[in-house]
Amino acid sequence: MILIDREIRIALADKYVEITPLPDLDVAVSSTSIDLKLSDTFKTWKKLPGTTISPGKAGYSYTQFSQLQESHTGSFKLAPNEFVLAWTREKVSIPFKSRLAARVEGKSSLARLGISIHVTAPIIHSGFIGQIQLEMYNFGPYEIELTPDMYVCQLVFEMTTGTPERGYSGIFAGQSE
Repeated sequence: MILIDREIRIALADKYVEITPLPDLDVAVSSTSIDLKLSDTFKTWKKLPGTTISPGKAGYSYTQFSQLQESHTGSFKLAPNEFVLAWTREKVSIPFKSRLAARVEGKSSLARLGISIHVTAPIIHSGFIGQIQLEMYNFGPYEIELTPDMYVCQLVFEMTTGTPERGYSGIFAGQSE
C-alpha cells in the first residue's frame, strides 16, 4: 500500500519517518510522494584506463573502486552521457519498526530532459538512516545544470505487511556525502 498525502504527514508527525531538514510540506507533498532537494556535493568516478571491474568474482569489494576523482561543491553541469553521484540535502530515517519502506524516484520535470535519478537502486529499506545517494545520468542531448536546493527526487512510501527482523545493515548503511 502506498501512503497518500495525509498518511505521509501523519507518518512524519508520529516519527514513523523522519526527514531533516523537513521540506515545506505545503510545497513538497503531492498526492502520493514527498519531494526532496539536491545537496551541494557531486562526485565523479576516477578514470582508471584499462581497468575491468568484475563484481561477480570472489573477493570483489565495492570499496576497491569507490575512489572518486573529484568532489564539486555548488552547482554541477551534467553533460550528455555523463554519470555523477549526488545526495539529497535531507537526511532520511525510516525506523525498521515503522512498517514502512520507500522508493526514490525521479521528477518528471527532470526525466523530460533525460535525467535519470537512480540507475537501478530505488529501494530505501526499513531501518535506513542517512542522505539518499543519487546515481544521476544524463541521457539527454543537452548539458543540464544541477543546482543545490532544487527539488530533484521524490520518495514514495510503502507500508510493509510486517516488521522486519532487523533494519537495513548493508554496506551503504548510514551513507552520507
